Amino acid sequence: MRAARSTGLLLGFAADRWLGDPSRLHPVAGFGTIAAAHERAIYADDRRRGAVHAATMVGGAVAIGALCERTTARHPLARTTLTAIATWAVLGGRSLEREADAVHAHLARPDLPAARQRLTHLVGRDIDALDESQVARAVIESVAENTSDAVVAPLVWGAVAGVPGLLGYRAANTLDAMVGHHNARYEHFGWASARLDDLVNLPGSRLAGLLASALGGDARTALRAWRRDARRHPSPNAGVVETTFAGSLGVRLGGTNTYYGASGAPRVEERAVMGDGRAPAPSDIPRSTRLARRVGWGSALVLAATVALIEEIRS
Repeated sequence: MRAARSTGLLLGFAADRWLGDPSRLHPVAGFGTIAAAHERAIYADDRRRGAVHAATMVGGAVAIGALCERTTARHPLARTTLTAIATWAVLGGRSLEREADAVHAHLARPDLPAARQRLTHLVGRDIDALDESQVARAVIESVAENTSDAVVAPLVWGAVAGVPGLLGYRAANTLDAMVGHHNARYEHFGWASARLDDLVNLPGSRLAGLLASALGGDARTALRAWRRDARRHPSPNAGVVETTFAGSLGVRLGGTNTYYGASGAPRVEERAVMGDGRAPAPSDIPRSTRLARRVGWGSALVLAATVALIEEIRS
């Protein structure tokens, strides 16, 4: 079977859409436990120590993936199965959609306190004073960013580098979530992990932005928002997908965000407004998840077809 990688990517994507994340013994959680132990062993308020941490953990994940692929090199069915399992393990699109749907269900009752509380599963913001529109905005921004981070970007790296790419990408992304923060402990130690995450997410965010523009119903507005507003976002990657989601959905994202500080004091960020539309409403949450679903399927099909074509040419 010459198309082992492309078939495995599609099967793994389909498994994520059907099953979502494993409910127990999630391999990403296991990686997080190992990474936390390594951090405790080598931590210092120093960029070099943080770079060693990132290189060790990501390099180890890549090495494990390469070893697993090597053992299946002469067995196409085993290679396909391995790629499918790895893809399922690192994707998070279905679970992201379930969390967004859960917040929307609380808003539809309406039960704003419950919606605020469920929102903490998606964002790290101070949720106490958020109204319905602000909760909806936070959900849509999270759906947009994580469609790139948890669906499109891992598929890109799976297409480029197979199982090592899948595991290495998820390791880098998980490290950024653990230590890539602006606070007293991680400002220096987490610098390398944060920069690595920016780098590995760059191609996926651009593909996600293109697909959100093409599949959202208003490509011209989405592309205009990308060109005008993305560079004003603090993240070089989240800005791309949030602006294109804003343009495609006809809503306005960005603005004031309040986060929990390391000492318990709130930290306020004034972010650029993205898009020219109206303020988000609760009814826009299902629209955002439908767009995310289209972007996910679009990326899986485009990347699998590209890999299959390359595998056919090489054979």
